[in-house]
Amino acid sequence: MAVKRSRLHLKELESYLEDVDVFDTPKILLEQYTTTPHIAACILHMIHTNFDDIHNQTVADLGCGCGVLGIGAKMLGACHVVGIDIDTDALDVCRRNVQDFELDLDLIQMDATEMCQEIRENSFDTVIMNPPFGTKKNQGIDMKFIQAGLHLARTAVYSLHKTSTRAHIEKKAKDYKVHMEVLAELKFNLDNTYKCHKQKSVDIQVDLIRFSFK
Repeated sequence: MAVKRSRLHLKELESYLEDVDVFDTPKILLEQYTTTPHIAACILHMIHTNFDDIHNQTVADLGCGCGVLGIGAKMLGACHVVGIDIDTDALDVCRRNVQDFELDLDLIQMDATEMCQEIRENSFDTVIMNPPFGTKKNQGIDMKFIQAGLHLARTAVYSLHKTSTRAHIEKKAKDYKVHMEVLAELKFNLDNTYKCHKQKSVDIQVDLIRFSFK
């Protein structure tokens, strides 16, 4: 499916992203949840229209999973997008999506928490990500993703985090000497994806946060 790359309206972008395939078999230890087309489109459109941090910019989609954020960024005119994920199965799905949309994205299999040793600092204008929340034996991994994003970005990092962790993240942002701004409070609906889930779905309050350099 060829996508006409232009200044897409929000609804147009969401409509395209509804055709992005999701995880075949999500892995609980990697906290693999799908970023819905609606949330992905809203996030990207806000970044694009309010901050101009996508069009003609180099963008890294950190922990890209099936690629919905990176694909959306490319649709909005990013000049170069790189999707990075530790999971080869997720990257296989992402690769299929990229091919279906006839887009040009680079994909790298890499552990984001060790990225500082592998990729040169300030390699991208913008980093976007929906990192693990750090709830499944991965405590603190959300902060490692933030650190990796700050290592890669020249301008800003956009990331989703549980609202309940906001105070902790604010403290860490001061430690990292970066400016932190909560752009939106979102309701993230998590479907019953894994056997340990008892409810059909659960809503989690999530912050969309912009980290920028002072």
